[in-house]
Amino acid sequence: MSVAVLQPGTMRVSVLMPVYNEAATIAEALRRVRSVPLDIQIVCVDDASSDGTTSILRQLHESGDIDELVIHEINRGKGAAIRSALARAAGDVVVIQDADLEYDPQELVRLFEPIRNGRADAVFGSRFRGDTRRVLYYWHSMGNHLLTMLSNMATNLNLTDMETCYKMVKTDLMKSLPLTSDRFGIEPELTARLAQSGARIYEVPITYSGRTYAEGKKVGWKDGAAALWHIVRANFLSPKAPRYVPETPKLAAARAKSEALQSR
Repeated sequence: MSVAVLQPGTMRVSVLMPVYNEAATIAEALRRVRSVPLDIQIVCVDDASSDGTTSILRQLHESGDIDELVIHEINRGKGAAIRSALARAAGDVVVIQDADLEYDPQELVRLFEPIRNGRADAVFGSRFRGDTRRVLYYWHSMGNHLLTMLSNMATNLNLTDMETCYKMVKTDLMKSLPLTSDRFGIEPELTARLAQSGARIYEVPITYSGRTYAEGKKVGWKDGAAALWHIVRANFLSPKAPRYVPETPKLAAARAKSEALQSR
């Protein structure tokens, strides 16, 4: 798949990377993110790794390959790690990036385009609309399709890949969402909250190189079962996301000033 080259502009993208036991891939994953032709801030959250990942992250932070590093002393899950990373995000846009090599960061340019040109408030990267993907588990694929269908029925969206990692969202919108899921329930919850906010959501095709369980894949059938509950909870129970009102330059400057004061 060809990816258009976009020169760094005035909008900054904060890449939120939850990391858990990815010693074998984290350095390469970060190298690939750094090679993307966008103005990027990398925020990593180590979720109490036990395989040496933490020390690797500390070294990469000291060398400047990571802009912000948060260490969780106990394992809290992907959703909790994303919230911790979001608190450190300084960009105009945020995107979730796994620390493995399943997703190609060069395609962040493709996700960024509908936001950059003013058409979208959030963009999902669909693994099921892409040109190239690794052939793996049939039932895992069917589970993804089923969860996406149930999520779409609840949100009235027509997504093809609700469970995708690649969700790019305007930062002020992302920070306005009441996200509470600690583990993989963050995917259906974030989708529901964006729908509730009235955000303009786009979907673009991406390539996908999935891992086997022997190679380190962590999502299992229990996470799929839990996602059913999170679809119900996020769509039909409180709290709901407020309607999104895009920030004016004046409001953006006020928010930045407030966050700067809070960080002192």
